[in-house]
Formats: sequence, structure tokens, C-alpha cells
Amino acid sequence: MPHAQRFANCLAEMKNSDFILENRHRRVEDVALEISRRPDLDAPFILRQIEGWQRMRTKVPRWTEVEGIHFPPRLALEQCSGQPAAEYKASVVSRLLQSMKEGGTDESVETAMADLTGGMGVDFSFIAPLFSKSTYIEQREELVEAARHNLPLLGLGDAEILHGNGIDLLDKLSKQTLLFLDPARRDAHGGKTVFIEDCEPNVVDLLPQLLEKSEWLVIKLSTMLDIHRAITTLESTVPHSVQEVHVFSSGGECKDLLFVLRRSEQSEQEAEPRIYCADEHGAFSFTFEEENEVVCTYPEELEGYLYEPGPSIMKAGAYKTIAHKYGVQKIETNSHLYISDAFIEDFPGRSFKIEKVYGFSKADIKMLATDLKSEGGKANLAIRNFPSTVADLRKKLKIKEGGNLYLFATTDAKNKKIIVSSKKV
Repeated sequence: MPHAQRFANCLAEMKNSDFILENRHRRVEDVALEISRRPDLDAPFILRQIEGWQRMRTKVPRWTEVEGIHFPPRLALEQCSGQPAAEYKASVVSRLLQSMKEGGTDESVETAMADLTGGMGVDFSFIAPLFSKSTYIEQREELVEAARHNLPLLGLGDAEILHGNGIDLLDKLSKQTLLFLDPARRDAHGGKTVFIEDCEPNVVDLLPQLLEKSEWLVIKLSTMLDIHRAITTLESTVPHSVQEVHVFSSGGECKDLLFVLRRSEQSEQEAEPRIYCADEHGAFSFTFEEENEVVCTYPEELEGYLYEPGPSIMKAGAYKTIAHKYGVQKIETNSHLYISDAFIEDFPGRSFKIEKVYGFSKADIKMLATDLKSEGGKANLAIRNFPSTVADLRKKLKIKEGGNLYLFATTDAKNKKIIVSSKKV
């Protein structure tokens, strides 16, 4: 390229960058209107960068603190991990590396990881710094180009960046300490898939090859999967390979379902995988065997404090183990709401102070309606093991959404339909 052309391109890039920096806090619609009158600027690129920066400012703030990051199209932004989820993955991987050191691995030996489905590179940017060598692989060219620009800015200038199918390139890699894989959960027509066998690539068929190539394999799968079924499916190919399962939630929603695999030693083959239920505040772990052995108790009277477990615990099914660990009683076997006399500050979920308990007779409903008047007729309503929907019950009780009152329609240990009125602690 002639020197004059390179100089012109450099000036154009600087002009675009300056415009982005000056306008990235504005509404994208307003910027689009202004930029339509500026033929000297690259409008599609600028609008994509401003929208990307605004989206990522709350999703992955660490990236937006770095000047010059290039953001890919919207779909990649929507599919990438948020920062809390990426940080949690890094904490899991850090612990795996520490366990290797404690198991006698020479600390001077170089460690290596490869992300076979690099995507936008958010997970990679948090995990790769833990290793001596790192490889990012992605088959979408626009994401590879973005990674080549972004990763050096994020302190990963030594990372190897490969364009291609991660599975096709697997044979070209040396044995890795860790392989990370986030298979696509969409079919050829763009529809969402859930089952492991329907993902691309099909990790079930590839499991022997993946585990032969790595010390540890971390797979991110759909949070809609049944964990029992997923473990059975994965271990149908390589028995006893699932070591851990991680359910991570953020903002009251399950974000990640991670499976940690390796070829188990003979002595480990009877061990059940440990299930970790985690959010930004901490993690709680159990095994299905522990869950089956717990015997729960039930309160005679519903008073004191009520607890609703976080989404990770509900997804993992730690219904009895959580009661045992925190010394709370279940309202009823299938209600998955918990009671304690004294307040438990670190319970992993939402906590409420019980105000009153209503039955479901006409007299009780009338009393509830009267009491709701002091709250402006407003309450937040939830259904737990109760023969109705929130919409139908809200209509029946004539409750408006909102306010400081939280109503839980549920069933108690005497099989009685009740409504527990409470306020958040």
C-alpha cells in the first residue's frame, strides 16, 4: 500500500476514534441522525462501536475501561459472557490449577490452555492470563479479526490466535493443560437447541479425543439441561469423567452451566461429581448422594423468617442439602421455601420477615384484601407448589403488582393451601 494511502487511512481511523470517544454516551439514534450528514466518517463502524460500548459498559466493564477495543456485531455481544460469569470461570480454573500443584505437579512446567470456540473472547480474556501459553480459536472471521485487535490491548499480546474450526485444529495443538469449549446451541436454521447431542460440535462423540488432548476439559452447556441427564449422557462415552458441575447465577438468573471433566484415576471411579451452586456472593456445594441422605424437618407454625433459595440452588436441586447446611426447616417437601426462628444472614437467596399467614378460605381472602388496603392494594406475588398461576391468583385476589409486601402462595406440611405475607429483610 502506498505511503500516502496508509497515511490517509490512519487519519480516517483517528477521526472515527475521536468521534466515538466524544459521542459514546449519547443515544445511538441521535448519533445516527448526526452522522448521516458526515460522509467523512465510517457510519456503520462508528454506530456499532458506540452501541457495543454502551452494552458492554455494564456487561463487561473491564473491557470498556480499555480504550480502543473493537466491538463486533450485536449477536456476538448478546452471546458473550458477562463479567461476573467470566470471573467465576476463571476462579474455577484457578482452583483446578492449584489442585494440580498440590497433587505434585512441578510448578516450573509450563501450562497451556486453548479455547476451541473463542467467540468474542470474553471468557478467554479472563482465563488465559492464568496460563503460560494460550490459544484462541474461532471460525467466524469477523470475530477473529476483533480478537487480533482486542487481545493485545487486554494484555494478551502473546496469545496465539487461530482462524478455523477448533475441532479440526485440535490435532495441531500440543497436549493442553485445559481445553475450554462452548458449543453452539443453535441448529442449521438458527433455532435454539438444548440437548448436548444437538450442539455443534457434538461433544459426546468427541469426548475421548478431547480428554486425550487435555488434562482438564471445561464445557459450557445450556442452563436448560437436566443435570442428571447431562452427566449420564457425557459419561456414556467416557465413564466417570465428570468431576464437577457448576451452576452460576447473576442478577437472579442462571447464566452458566459448566461441566468439568477429566479421565479419572482408578481410585476416583466411585466418586460422584460435586455440584457447585454459585453467584456473585459465594458458592455452596453438594453431591446427589448427600442430597438423598438428608432428612428434613417441618415447622409446626410459620413464623420468624422465610427464605427463597437462589436460582443456582433451585436449578441444581439442592433442596434438602441447603436446609441441612443452614439449619432451616422446609415449609413442605415440594414447596422449596424455608423457615427459621432466628435470622440467617448468609443464606444463599432472598430473605423475608414473615408478617402474617393466611389460609385460603373466603374469610381469609377477605382478611387479606382488607390488610392489603394499607399497602395500596399492591404486593409482589409468587407461586410455590400451589394449584394456580400468578396471573390467575393476582386476578382473584385483585392485587396490583409492586409495593413492599411479598406474598408466597404455597402448601404447608399439613397439605393446607396458604398465603405467607412477608417483607424483605
